[in-house]
Amino acid sequence: MSTQFDQIAEHAAAVGKVTPEEVLQLRRECWPDGIITRAEADAIFALNDKLTERGPEWTEFFVEALSVFTVMQLEPKGYVSQENADWLVARIDHDGEFGSMAECELVVKIFERAKNVPQSLKDWVIERMEDAVLNGTGPTHRGGQMEKGNVTAAEAQILRRAIFAPSSARPGGVGRSEADLLFRLKDATLHADNDPEWKRLFVQGIASYLQGFHLPNAQISRERAAELDIFMADTSRSVGRFVGRMAKASPNVFGQVFGKRGTTASMEDRIVEAEKVTTTEQAWLDGKIHADGEVDEYEQALLDFLAEG
Repeated sequence: MSTQFDQIAEHAAAVGKVTPEEVLQLRRECWPDGIITRAEADAIFALNDKLTERGPEWTEFFVEALSVFTVMQLEPKGYVSQENADWLVARIDHDGEFGSMAECELVVKIFERAKNVPQSLKDWVIERMEDAVLNGTGPTHRGGQMEKGNVTAAEAQILRRAIFAPSSARPGGVGRSEADLLFRLKDATLHADNDPEWKRLFVQGIASYLQGFHLPNAQISRERAAELDIFMADTSRSVGRFVGRMAKASPNVFGQVFGKRGTTASMEDRIVEAEKVTTTEQAWLDGKIHADGEVDEYEQALLDFLAEG
């Protein structure tokens, strides 16, 4: 860490904020080549903890630098290692809650940027997002406010980004743990002054869980991704001979794998099948709706939406 970074950090900690000019200096000092070291990442987190005001320039720098560090600097790129996941949780969770909207924005950005993250991080994010929506206060990075006891438009947008992110429980859709989260938030804020966007998210999110098409192999583990990278990088003649033998033995195999033969109808059939609510899913939904003995306005909106489909 450079002396200038230390000086900027010391001054910012004393006054509680970082000016746009100081953010630009920090970018030049610790991120000139797009690489963030662990020591620099720790220092950026430590400075964020000391700030009482976080302007958009600081939040953008904080989120971009630390999401790149967490997701893109270890091979295979795009996969968060267990070590980085544990580090992120320890840095944010030292006080048991999201310390700032900058941290909340960072976590969402990591889930949007990564191809996959460890399951432990997915489970932790469910807990922290719930706490942030129910108990968080103050302005969000993209405008709007977080308020206790209700779901604002800004909070609904944060939730939407998190649960539909590529590395969420169900890429591009909603998984069981996320659907459970939506129901808990609905119950906790049922009679609050919620933004209409929250009802839309609740209905769309639960419907996505019940009816959404899911590719079972859409996510692979970081370890498997590393193995595939090694295989694809192998330009030796043995790999070439293997591909050649495959092409000669099964001339249609590559068309089948890459969608050139007969996959359109199959995909349509799978999508139609996915839209059917299974017995297990129906039992889950019935349990949620009848838990309190009545159908509230959010559940009725969901049922109406499912009936229309």
